[in-house]
Amino acid sequence: MDQVLFDYTRQDAAGESCTAHAWAKVPAPLTPDQRVALKARAAALLKAHNAVLVAHYYVDGDLQDLAWETGGIVSDSLEMARFGRDHAAQTLVVAGVRFMGESAKILSPEKRVLMPDLDATCSLDLGCPADEFAAFCDAHPDRQVVVYANTSAAVKARADWMVTSSCALDIVADLHAKGEKILWAPDRHLGRYIQEQTGADMLMWNGACIVHDEFKGLELDLLREQHPDAMILVHPESPKSVVEKAHVVGSTSALIKAVVEGTAKEYIVATDNGILHRMRQLAPGKTLIEAPTAGNAASCKSCAHCPWMAMNALQGIIDCLETGQGEIEVAEPVRGQAAGCIERMLDFVAAHKLKAAGMKSGIGAA
Repeated sequence: MDQVLFDYTRQDAAGESCTAHAWAKVPAPLTPDQRVALKARAAALLKAHNAVLVAHYYVDGDLQDLAWETGGIVSDSLEMARFGRDHAAQTLVVAGVRFMGESAKILSPEKRVLMPDLDATCSLDLGCPADEFAAFCDAHPDRQVVVYANTSAAVKARADWMVTSSCALDIVADLHAKGEKILWAPDRHLGRYIQEQTGADMLMWNGACIVHDEFKGLELDLLREQHPDAMILVHPESPKSVVEKAHVVGSTSALIKAVVEGTAKEYIVATDNGILHRMRQLAPGKTLIEAPTAGNAASCKSCAHCPWMAMNALQGIIDCLETGQGEIEVAEPVRGQAAGCIERMLDFVAAHKLKAAGMKSGIGAA
């Protein structure tokens, strides 16, 4: 049963980091000449500063290409955390949203961690304030606290486990097999999906991703009528009506793998459209269709892109390396406390030899 115990009501992220503020800071499109010049400048600065670029699949394609071309990585949040920890570079430039930079700093306190824009945050993070989350935990001391990666360092400091969408199913299933009850935060859709798959006893925080929450099951049905042979790929942060229609449910890495290895010619993709850049590179012969986010009063059919991810830009990479602005700091004792739940996840993944490419994909109704 999808049980929501704590309902945080201010999920519009109003204030300095609201979505309107984020979209206002999204850089204008570059001309081809500007793109070439800025990429060259950013690459030179990464080399000069002995820095490595760690980018998420949802950021601009130019940043993804820059990461690959300069010895960095483009990945989901699990592999971002692992790669940054294990890389020899003493400066990590994290292109993504703030919790990703914090995770890098938590795991590598001796390294300098920079981000193109510190205002790039996440609705799940904003919707789970540390003090109110602590009260939620205090009310249920008998439960293992499992938090999604999309949370602040302070929330992670209160958790027993951090998970990503790549390993959440495996970790919760293992805890359930040991008789543990779970306190889950913050994404209610991912929590519900895991609860249904594992049968675990889970109390849930009422949070949602502003991108994935907008996918519509009805619109997906209508699109499927136009593309009856398409395979539907869904991220588990999506509503139940969308997940139920999926052929593959999984992390960003798992969805990319499904496109690359799948035999279908068409794929309907229900996650942030930033992922399409890498999918097109790895599977150039496949047709990729954005899942609909339309609904009543919607102004577009496919608007699935995080405004905070969109704030990451080549100029931001240059600025943070040239000026040192955008440096992430996580003070003790929060850093040390948060490190425990992240390291526990990484140790579990290593011990169970789970792959970053979506440890377990759910198969929904065709």
